[in-house]
Amino acid sequence: MPLLPRLRTRIVKLLRIVRVAWYRRVWGMHLGMGVRISGKAYLDFTNPHGLHIGDYTIVTPRVQIFTHDFVHNRHVDTRVGACCFIGAGAIILPGVTIGDHSVVAAGAVVTRDVPSNSMVAGNPAQVVKSGLQTGRYGVLASGED
Repeated sequence: MPLLPRLRTRIVKLLRIVRVAWYRRVWGMHLGMGVRISGKAYLDFTNPHGLHIGDYTIVTPRVQIFTHDFVHNRHVDTRVGACCFIGAGAIILPGVTIGDHSVVAAGAVVTRDVPSNSMVAGNPAQVVKSGLQTGRYGVLASGED
């Protein structure tokens, strides 16, 4: 492999590690081991201590996760479980809990809690599949559609 692509890959990995460490130490977010957060994702800095993301979860570009509701003047905890995949452009509203091993489809607007081992899609997000088996980062186990 040529030098430039190898260098670029190493820089991206380093930036990913630095970003997660910054969110944990400076902002006080509760992020699990192996979490991957896109540089283009929006995490709520109004109440950063209210954000909890489990181990080996991936948050893709343009995802918005909120931990405050300005209209109702409340700061709440928003939780994303372990081994989840949050698709591009998804919006997770404050106070929502997404269970472990769940998949949030791209563009979904999550207004209510999501059960573990589920896939949700739409606006507002609805459960479209239950009983999912996922591995790290919400990758579906072999045999899942």
